Amino acid sequence: MHSNQSKRSTAEYQAMDAAHHIHAFLDQKALNEEGARVITRGEGLYVWDNEGKQYLDGMSGLWCTNVGYGRPELIEAATRQLQQLSYYNMFFHTTHPAVVELSERLFSLLPGQYSHVIYTNSGSEANEVLIRTVRRFWDVMGQPDKKIFIGRHNGYHGSTVGSASLGGMAFMHEMGNLPIPGVEHIAEPYWYAHGGKLSPAEFGLKCAQELEAKILQLGADKVAAFVAEPFQGAGGMIFPPESYWPEIQRICKKYDVLLCADEVIGGFGRTGEWFAHQHFDFQPDTLSIAKGLTSGYIPMGGLVLSRRMAEALVAKGGVFAHGLTYSGHPVAAAVALANLDVLQGEGMVEAVKQDTGPYLQACLRQIFAEHPLVGDIQGTGMVAALQLCEDKASRQLFANEDDIGWRCRTHGFDEGLIIRSTHGRMIMAPALAITRSEIDELLDKTRRAVDRTAQELGLL
Repeated sequence: MHSNQSKRSTAEYQAMDAAHHIHAFLDQKALNEEGARVITRGEGLYVWDNEGKQYLDGMSGLWCTNVGYGRPELIEAATRQLQQLSYYNMFFHTTHPAVVELSERLFSLLPGQYSHVIYTNSGSEANEVLIRTVRRFWDVMGQPDKKIFIGRHNGYHGSTVGSASLGGMAFMHEMGNLPIPGVEHIAEPYWYAHGGKLSPAEFGLKCAQELEAKILQLGADKVAAFVAEPFQGAGGMIFPPESYWPEIQRICKKYDVLLCADEVIGGFGRTGEWFAHQHFDFQPDTLSIAKGLTSGYIPMGGLVLSRRMAEALVAKGGVFAHGLTYSGHPVAAAVALANLDVLQGEGMVEAVKQDTGPYLQACLRQIFAEHPLVGDIQGTGMVAALQLCEDKASRQLFANEDDIGWRCRTHGFDEGLIIRSTHGRMIMAPALAITRSEIDELLDKTRRAVDRTAQELGLL
């Protein structure tokens, strides 16, 4: 039956999908009327739908298929591990070789201030575990009142109750009576939309200093951590001004507030560094990881802890009442290790930093710098965003920017390209395995999608 799955008609798949699924971040009634796109195969940078149409995946799945689709090394690693030890847990005073070897490799890639990891199944879970782990740390440090987390408006940390609370997306909060108590938010460092007459550097400092004001308002003895993505992902692929992170780091150190970096999107080579905080040159206390850890081949995430935190939890903490059935799952660990072998062995991260990343970024700016619909271009390595705008001179955004972005994204699908729209920003994050010729194809199809959108608006 499974081998014949693609022989069903698209209409049959769509009907069964509509009958049984509630999709992520979509109006399900509208999707049911339209019919879901049925993807049946992936290889390299490309996926195919049930009608045989090929798409260049400019979003690497959901920012995760860093080595591309169909890598035999990852498939073989999963098969070997399934044959040897298909499952065991990390309860009952137990470990297993796959997870030990993965952790050994992971910490060989990380800066020396990190020492321990709690494995999860996803980025959302990593950030859920973050809340309890940070609060437990302050408990064992004799400061149990340090419980409040500060996040950013429009930040995204997942869709579970705790992780969605850490995130600052208002429409998510409205649907779930969120955030939970003990979570506050400050402004996002989105200069293009909110910078006004300030320079990017001035605006970056202003946003960072909101953290200090919020800490002083709440009381430093009450604030446990500041949680943020090095660059905002789902919120629009927003890069903060260069002045932002040094000031955030200074403030966190001054008030002994933990700095927690959500590396779920930025980790494992996306920026041309192994982890995005290295690109922005700051030193977090925790790292939330997932996605590129296994290149999306199998679910796995984790919360990486600094030595300071881990040593305190081990030496002073006693029993930490947490645990997940699939934490450190042997098959996921084996796939993650094989994935890191490919990233390292083929020099993908170095290529993103020195070759394909600079090529993508330079070509983007060459093609779109003067485009009447594009007001700003942000990104580095294998992540980039085009800011669509109504008027370039004044940085005036479209009142209906969600609709404009969705139209542009839809034109991309028509052209055989998967890119993402978030409000008025068109986002791309292709696999790190991309070649220069595939970058040319990505940008050519993106240009056609943006041109078609501009023509509809009378700007071309």
